[in-house]
Amino acid sequence: MKAVCVCFEVHLPLPLRWYWPQEGYGEAHIEKYFDMEKAFHNFKKLAENLETLNDTLSRSIDNGGKYTLDVSGVFLEQCKWAPEVIDGFRKLDPESISFAASPYYHSVCSLFPDLTEFREQLEMDIEMIKELFGQEPKTFVNTELLFEQRTMKMLKEIGFKCFISEGSHNLMNGYDPTHVYSNDVPTLLRHINLSEDMEIKFSDKGWPGYPLIADKFASWIASMDGDVITLYIKYDAMNTHLQNNKEILEFLQDIPLSFEKHGIKMLLPEEAVEMFNKTELSSLDSKMTARYGMHNLLGNHAQHLFMHELVDIAKQLKMVKQTERKTELQRIFRYLQQSEIFLEMNSEERRLGYERAVNDLSILSDIERAILEAGK
Repeated sequence: MKAVCVCFEVHLPLPLRWYWPQEGYGEAHIEKYFDMEKAFHNFKKLAENLETLNDTLSRSIDNGGKYTLDVSGVFLEQCKWAPEVIDGFRKLDPESISFAASPYYHSVCSLFPDLTEFREQLEMDIEMIKELFGQEPKTFVNTELLFEQRTMKMLKEIGFKCFISEGSHNLMNGYDPTHVYSNDVPTLLRHINLSEDMEIKFSDKGWPGYPLIADKFASWIASMDGDVITLYIKYDAMNTHLQNNKEILEFLQDIPLSFEKHGIKMLLPEEAVEMFNKTELSSLDSKMTARYGMHNLLGNHAQHLFMHELVDIAKQLKMVKQTERKTELQRIFRYLQQSEIFLEMNSEERRLGYERAVNDLSILSDIERAILEAGK
């Protein structure tokens, strides 16, 4: 028997403003650095179709589907603009839906030398999921599918049963990630190509696989060797498809039936790691990875400088006495750890990479000033 695990990432970043120091070095607050109007617009654009997507997911579950949702704390905070969004996720069958845990702020803090911040954000996320959805997460997904072996013992200690990361070429050496891999926490690796078929290519009429129907997709998986295929897909990509190709709804609804027809079972990740034997993968002991490669996060000088400054700020914050002011500064600091801030500084793929780096480092400098003043 072959199995498939499908995990949807539900996340929208809090975007940075274009920041001009001549605006003044006044009090640090969220609205000074982050474009809340743009964040609201992005959220409402997704939220207006979430009911449709969740209703389709519910029908897919009725057809035998099982899904994992990786919902960021950043997104859950934005749900204050439309609380019914959380109710929509609560209505999904809890026997067929699991909630994964991840760093609360969609943060790259697992790359800090000191993992204290990583643990605190992870515990924040676990508590939020318990409070909102009544589940204790058994699967962990790091931001941008980061794999960093240093975190494994901590994740095992916390009690996770499964870890999902990127099935990148430097880990797989040309093979497909189709097994449960042995580690302190049993590891599943995203199948990049099959995930992208759903996430990116589904509405591309120039793609040789177009149109992608459920039975065709299931037949591809059925023809592959291995035990389990892991698909990790951004949920807002389903919303983008919905604007261009409403067939995505039929695809999601029918895919469990097509999997069943081809002898494929849909499982939650924590079920898959219990069902299949573990396979050794030596590269897990020596390699790091992230979605589309570590160079996207730490591939240039600006990104490394930004990371270095974040690590310094974490140390400075520890020296500030606990007050409401420190709580606000820490919240801003954690939003500044969002992976999207690093990705937008990647000048290899983004025209405005350099300008963004200057802007982002100016913001970081100002928040560092505010923290130093608070510590006096």
